[in-house]
Amino acid sequence: MGRSAAVSPSLDVLEIGVAERALPGQAESGDIHAVVLGGNGAAVAVVDGLGHGSEAAAAARSAAATFTTHADKPVVEVLQHCHTALRRTRGAVISVASFHPRLGVMDWTGVGNVDGVLYRASPEAEPTREALLLRGGVVGFSLPPLRSSQLKVFPGDTLVFVTDGISSGFKHEQMSDYPVQEIADQLLHQYGKASDDALVLVARYKGLP
Repeated sequence: MGRSAAVSPSLDVLEIGVAERALPGQAESGDIHAVVLGGNGAAVAVVDGLGHGSEAAAAARSAAATFTTHADKPVVEVLQHCHTALRRTRGAVISVASFHPRLGVMDWTGVGNVDGVLYRASPEAEPTREALLLRGGVVGFSLPPLRSSQLKVFPGDTLVFVTDGISSGFKHEQMSDYPVQEIADQLLHQYGKASDDALVLVARYKGLP
């Protein structure tokens, strides 16, 4: 199973649920998540090391550790630091998001195929969901020109990041107000592929206390 690189014990800004499994036959997963809570908000990342097994896991751990060190920086800078750190590994694909509750915004960006969707809590929101615009490349090997997007976020809005071990059908689900761990477990159960490592991270935004 993959592991979280860093999870704060006091996630006041976010509620976090994670479900994960390694490719059958592998001792460890190349899919890792990291969550960092700081004085100004919170940041989350999902990393998929290329391939499977120990080398993929090593690349993912390096990226997650670098993310944790630089999580207070703009998300584009975070990926640039990860790119430098991963140059002697097999590389990884990564999506990151940073929440700024004092401004009521989230910045996010991604390289590769870690899908991200922000589901709106309000049924009157238009659109009801926002998809992360991913850029092709491999962090540590071929970094494309990076650009982040910023969205307004409201209490109850739910971010979902998934690796490519989760089929794209998850995007059509309606996010309920069930506990985030139940949502993560259900998405993994329903959409997880038997042919790859798989990880689902669900982050429900709470806003300021």
